[in-house]
Amino acid sequence: MKTRNLSQNLTVSSIGFGAMGLSEFYGQTNDYASLEVLHKLIELNVTFIDTANLYGRGHNERLIGHFLAGLDKSTREQFKIATKCGIDRSPDESYARSINNTPDYIIRCCNESLKRLGVERIDLFYLHRVSNETPIEESMDCLSALVKEGKINHIGLCEVSASTLRRAHEVHPVTALQTEYSLWTRDIEDTVLPVVKELDIGLVPYSPLGRGFLTGKYLNNSDFAEGDFRKNNERFIQSSLDHNRQLLDIITPLATKYGCTAGQIALAWLLAQYDKLVPIPGTKHLNYLTENARAADIVLENTDIDSLNTLHRQVDIKGDRYSAEGMKGVNA
Repeated sequence: MKTRNLSQNLTVSSIGFGAMGLSEFYGQTNDYASLEVLHKLIELNVTFIDTANLYGRGHNERLIGHFLAGLDKSTREQFKIATKCGIDRSPDESYARSINNTPDYIIRCCNESLKRLGVERIDLFYLHRVSNETPIEESMDCLSALVKEGKINHIGLCEVSASTLRRAHEVHPVTALQTEYSLWTRDIEDTVLPVVKELDIGLVPYSPLGRGFLTGKYLNNSDFAEGDFRKNNERFIQSSLDHNRQLLDIITPLATKYGCTAGQIALAWLLAQYDKLVPIPGTKHLNYLTENARAADIVLENTDIDSLNTLHRQVDIKGDRYSAEGMKGVNA
C-alpha cells in the first residue's frame, strides 16, 4: 500500500477506511464480522481509520477501541485514528440532530472519545459539522488548546465553506478537510478545493464510491433492506437510479480497459485529483475491502482523467445527497 501525507506530520495509507457502516446506516451489523474486517486492514496495510462519536451513538468508537486493544504495540502504532464531534443526536432513535461547536461540548466529546477508543491521543479530531451559533474562531481556539494539552495531534473540519476554512486556518493550521467527493458529488470543485490546495490542507473524501452506486452493484432500490439509509434517499429511489446509471455507462468501459472494477476507477480518479487526497471508502465485506485497497495501484492515463473530469457536464445527477435534516451544518 502506498502512503500519502495529509500534512508534514501525518502520513497514512493512500486509501483509508470509513468505519461508519460497521455500526449503522447501511443495514444490519455484526460485531464479530466487523472485527474481521478491521483485522483485514492489517494485511492490506490500510492504516487510516475514520470514525465519529455520532456513529452508533458511540458504538463505532468502542468497536475500534476493542480492535486496537487486541493489537501488539508495533501493529497498533501503524494505525492513525480520526474521529469527530459536533453533531448532537436526538436521544431517541430518530434521525433528528443539532449542531454544537461550543468549547465545553468539544472538550467533553474529546474526553469521551479518548475513553471509548482507549487511546491517550487522537491522531485527527474533526468538527463534524460547523454551527453558525458558535464562531469558528472560538471552536478552533478550543481545538488548539486540546493540541497543546496532548489530547489530539491534528485538527480537521468537515463540510465547510471556503471562507470558513480560511478563517479556521488563520487560528490554527487545519490538517484535513473531510467532505463528500466522488464522481457523482463534485460540489467542492469550484470554490472549496482550490482553497484546500492553496492552503496545503489534506483532503479526505467520504462516500468516494457514491454510497456504493459507483461500483455498479446497486441499480435497484429493492436491493436495500429496511434500515438502510439509501432505501429512502433521493438519489437511490428507482427513478433516480435509472437516470444516474448514465454515469456508470461511461465509467464501465474504462474498467474494462484497465482490467479492474468501476469502483476502482472511481477511487483511482479521486487519487489523481490531488496528492494530499486520501479517500475513506467503507464496507462490511472482506472482498470489497481488498478491492478498494488495490485501487491505490491503478494509475489512469491523463486522457482518461480528463474524460472523467468532464463527466458532470454530461450527466446531471438526479436527487439530493441528504435530506434537509442531514444537510444541517453543510457548507457553513
